[in-house]
Amino acid sequence: MERSQLIREMEQVLGPQGVISEREQLRTYECDGLMNYRVVPELVVLPESAEHVQKIIQILYAEGIPFVARGSGTGLSGGALPVESGVLIVLSRMKRILEVDLENGRVVVEPGVINIWVSQEVADDGYYYAPDPASQIVSSIGGNLAENSGGVHCLKYGFTTNHVMSAEVVLADGSIVHIGGGKSPDAPGYELLGAFVGSEGTLGIATKITLRIVRKPESVRTLLAAFEDTEEAGGAVSGIIGAGILPAAIEMMDALTIEAVETTVAPGFPKAGALLIVELDGPEAEVANQFDHVMKTCEENNASEIRVAEDDEQRALFWKGRKAAFGAMGRISNDYYVQDGVVPRMELGKVLKEIADLSTKHRLRVANVFHAGDGNLHPLVLYDNNVPGEAKRAEELAGDIVFACLEHGGSLTGEHGIGEDKKKYMPKMFTTEDMDVMQLLRCAFDPHGLCNPGKIFPTPRLCGERPGPFHMHPIQKAGLAENF
Repeated sequence: MERSQLIREMEQVLGPQGVISEREQLRTYECDGLMNYRVVPELVVLPESAEHVQKIIQILYAEGIPFVARGSGTGLSGGALPVESGVLIVLSRMKRILEVDLENGRVVVEPGVINIWVSQEVADDGYYYAPDPASQIVSSIGGNLAENSGGVHCLKYGFTTNHVMSAEVVLADGSIVHIGGGKSPDAPGYELLGAFVGSEGTLGIATKITLRIVRKPESVRTLLAAFEDTEEAGGAVSGIIGAGILPAAIEMMDALTIEAVETTVAPGFPKAGALLIVELDGPEAEVANQFDHVMKTCEENNASEIRVAEDDEQRALFWKGRKAAFGAMGRISNDYYVQDGVVPRMELGKVLKEIADLSTKHRLRVANVFHAGDGNLHPLVLYDNNVPGEAKRAEELAGDIVFACLEHGGSLTGEHGIGEDKKKYMPKMFTTEDMDVMQLLRCAFDPHGLCNPGKIFPTPRLCGERPGPFHMHPIQKAGLAENF
């Protein structure tokens, strides 16, 4: 199919206002939050309903044209990076909250709904949506589902997968399926929903998502503790968790991150080598008892200062400083590269020491901010793209940090996903046989490899001969099922 014909067909479905075809406008969508990789899509379409998405995909499937779904574009792994000669399906206009069911503790939304809108919708009724990535004021639920996003409160409440009850999904051939249990907490049969959440847009496009909401706790208490270095702060984290206390959140920031945050949002953080933000929630008597233990543990690990949030306003200021960390880096560096490794809590100190050594070796600064409670690191490698060679050194340093995490029993990613960025590291964690089994699942959902192709796996893994862009495979023309 000629490009002009494709544009006409998309306009028949969406109208001219739903199709972007001018090259300068297309460049707006050439990358997601990871700007190291850029591809200009052949076409951008903006559906407003599940029916639109279905019709778009049916057209693309018939012609063998690959496609990528995109929400707010805040992802940090290149997961929403367009593919060459492919179509980018932007879901930001599908932003309706379709149903609020307090009796069953659920909310039904479209994928373009912004994360924080869900909590705002049910706040007056005493509920909220627990997963809260730092980007929650702009990231969309569809993107959160694709990457299985976490957030500062994932230590106690879990990730997106723990709060998605069901989803309506458009598969790569345009068919619509419903996976998950809906109102019931667990559906019989294969756990397809668990496989779909976190599949990074490679199995289909979610057009309707049922989320679990939870009651606001009776009591919430938050403290900020300053330490001389990350080793002492890490000792406090180990002491808190080792005592059997499960905080809602334990976040850590190092000196470089504190400097950036103070320059940007001025939360009034003390000068320190490391800061911990610890939040407890639950029944008032339990929180009071555990909070005293947390304060004592911080003191025993040489906290130089402890501040307790006296009200919701001060608590919000603590979290404003933490959630501004990524954006704040622009005040102290022209460019930065975000990493997303995971290590066992007991290995945290060793890995942070290795990151410091790697920073010296590569002659680049690294700012550390992370979910200390579950060992999910977010080192930010600072560099200047205008200086020849620095971007390459930054990528090498980020890779060495990943390897350090793996050597200490960790993982490639905690919540940002593999996407385009980390697929080259997959063989470091998984065998060829492991990845072949993963690909079997992908083939079952998308046998022609049209749905976000080229992501996650380091080399192309096909389910047979894939139809190329803008033409149809003979098997498709014959209407036959492809064997794989």
